[in-house]
Amino acid sequence: MTAIVCIDASGGMLFGGRRQSQDSKVTERIAGLCQGRRLWMHPYSYPLYGKLSGVWTQAAEDFLSRAGAEDVCLVEMGLLAPFLPNIEEIIVFCWNRRYPADVFLDVDVTAWKKVAEREFSGTSHERITERVYR
Repeated sequence: MTAIVCIDASGGMLFGGRRQSQDSKVTERIAGLCQGRRLWMHPYSYPLYGKLSGVWTQAAEDFLSRAGAEDVCLVEMGLLAPFLPNIEEIIVFCWNRRYPADVFLDVDVTAWKKVAEREFSGTSHERITERVYR
């Protein structure tokens, strides 16, 4: 499976039960990455990502357990580390600034092989970095 996460420069994902930020360019990029694949997510994520054009989306509390080998999982909350044996690729969108956070990515992606990196301008952030690890 492929996991997608959005983090700040400190690895933060959530603060007070809410995503730190969102950007429509990241949403568009996720839609492009998921064309022809099923995108799993937590019900919390569904209002923002559940209706991506051309993407088969599915929400469930236990989505990381239910996803298949070819599926993509958008992880905005919860633990990713217990599912590492099933993950072949992690795509990280980094906001390149620090926000208050109380939930952090629990995987050290730098232990993985970085196979791609690109920067782009978002609608809410001047610079967003996308990194792909395998």
